[in-house]
Amino acid sequence: MQDSNICESDIIHEDAVNKVKSQFPPDETIFDLADFYKIFGDTTRVRILYALDKSDLCVCDISALLNMTVSAVSHQLKVLRDSNLVATRRDGKIVYYSLADDHVKEIIECGLDHIKEK
Repeated sequence: MQDSNICESDIIHEDAVNKVKSQFPPDETIFDLADFYKIFGDTTRVRILYALDKSDLCVCDISALLNMTVSAVSHQLKVLRDSNLVATRRDGKIVYYSLADDHVKEIIECGLDHIKEK
């Protein structure tokens, strides 16, 4: 019986490997993609993104909604802004936060749909 964990040759399906290899993005792009998904690894940031998926909010409102300090929320908003996941708009002295674009909205909603399928 053959051990399923050992390949007898380097490549079994050379055509498939070559096809994937030709479409593989550069390493830097893969690293950037991994960093992008790390942002979603923090529950506070995901909660903020979920809230902003429902409505544009100022930092005080997000703080009250999540029962967190303004400082803690501001820190997470900076991470999200630096990652181009949230955008800001000023109305007088108040800065409102929103999801940066429809892609972010789709990521949140698609992730929720996936989780609900279990």
